[in-house]
Amino acid sequence: QVQLVESGGGLVQPGGSLRLSCRASGFTFSRYRMSWYRQAPGKERELVAGFVGDSANYADSVKGRFTISRDNAKNTVYLQMNSLKPEDTAVYSCNAYFTYALNYWGQGTQVTVSS
Repeated sequence: QVQLVESGGGLVQPGGSLRLSCRASGFTFSRYRMSWYRQAPGKERELVAGFVGDSANYADSVKGRFTISRDNAKNTVYLQMNSLKPEDTAVYSCNAYFTYALNYWGQGTQVTVSS
């Protein structure tokens, strides 16, 4: 059974940091392209950060503040988020992509940036 379980979300003040984790099971993690997406209320889901091969790509809005990493031995992908802004408030979900038919999503974790 495929599972992607996110954790690490919460309420943080502007300028603060959070580290999200997404633990995977039920598939060969190392073969999948892992990404983080987010969706804010009333907005479309957007790609925040993801791997293309061994290279990490970032949305312009988070460059220099967020870092994606993965630990294939632990079947886990991380998103380190620094210098958080209120506009970063969203539900963050991890995605595992291999093919169109092998494309999995986690349930999401809420990140709220507010004073």
